[in-house]
Amino acid sequence: MASRPPSARASSIRTQKTKQLPSGARRVVGKRSGSGWGRWALGGWLLFVLWLSAGYARLPDVSPLRTQNPRTTALMAQRAEEALEAGKKPRVRQAWVSLGAVAPHVVDAVLISEDARFYQHGGVDWTEVENALEQSVREARLGRGASTLTQQLAKNLYLSTDRSLLRKGKELLLAHRLEAHLSKQRILTLYVNVVEWGEGVYGIEAAAREHFGTSARALSVAQGAMLAGMLPAPRRWLPAQRPEALRIRAGVILGRMEREGRISGAQAREAQAELSRFFGVPPAPGSVAEASTRLPAGS
Repeated sequence: MASRPPSARASSIRTQKTKQLPSGARRVVGKRSGSGWGRWALGGWLLFVLWLSAGYARLPDVSPLRTQNPRTTALMAQRAEEALEAGKKPRVRQAWVSLGAVAPHVVDAVLISEDARFYQHGGVDWTEVENALEQSVREARLGRGASTLTQQLAKNLYLSTDRSLLRKGKELLLAHRLEAHLSKQRILTLYVNVVEWGEGVYGIEAAAREHFGTSARALSVAQGAMLAGMLPAPRRWLPAQRPEALRIRAGVILGRMEREGRISGAQAREAQAELSRFFGVPPAPGSVAEASTRLPAGS
C-alpha cells in the first residue's frame, strides 16, 4: 500500500489530536479558526459607523423647514426628469394647506396606513423593522419596507427612489435629523403636503381635487381611506382605475380606524358602503373591523 504524503499524515495527526481535546478546548479551536471572519465583520461595522458619523455632518440643514415650505423636492425633480426623458411635459399639481384644513379622519387614515406608531418613535420604528425582518425570514422573501412617515419624508425631500443601502443609510440619518429639529406636527404637515398621490400630484389638497373633485377638508371617510391606501403605489393604484388592491387596502384601513376608535361603527359601515358603491361590489358581510382582521397587514 502506498504511503500517504507528509502533508496528509500531518493533517490526520492534527485531526486526531483535536478529537482528543475536551469539548471546551475544541470550541476554542473553532473560535480561533473563525476569528478571521470576526475581524472582518468588526472592521466592516466600524467602517459603517465612521461613514455614518461623517455622513451626518454633510447632510442638508433641515432647520429652515420649521417655518418654510420647500418649493420643490428631490422626488419632484426626479419625476420631472423622467417625464422629459419620456418626451412629456412635467406636470405638477400641489397646493399647501395646514393640518387644520384637512379632515381629521383623513390624517388618521394616513397614519394608520403608513406609520401607526408615528408619535411613539424617534424617526425609525425599530419594532416595525424587527417585525418586517421576521416576516421576511418566515416567508423567505422581501416583505414590507417598514419605513416610517419621517423616513418617507426624508426620501421625498432629499433623496432618490433607488433602493441601495447607501440611500437607505442617508434616509435613516435624515430621519433622525428631521425628528431632532422639527415637531411631530410639522413633520406630519410637511408629509401630507409633499407626498406623491398620482402622476404629477403632490400633497393632500391636490390629491383630493384630482381624484374626488373636492377639498381635503371635505373628503369623506371612505375617500380618505382610499387616498391613504394609494400611498404604497401612488402612480398605479389610482381610484379612477378601480384597482382591487386599492379597494382591499382601503377596507383594511377602515377596519383599523374602527378598532382603534378613530371612527365609530356607524361611520365605518357607512364608509364601507360608499367604498362598495365606488368599486361596484357587494358590501362585505359583518362589520368592517371583523372583515379586515382576515386580511394581511400589507395588502
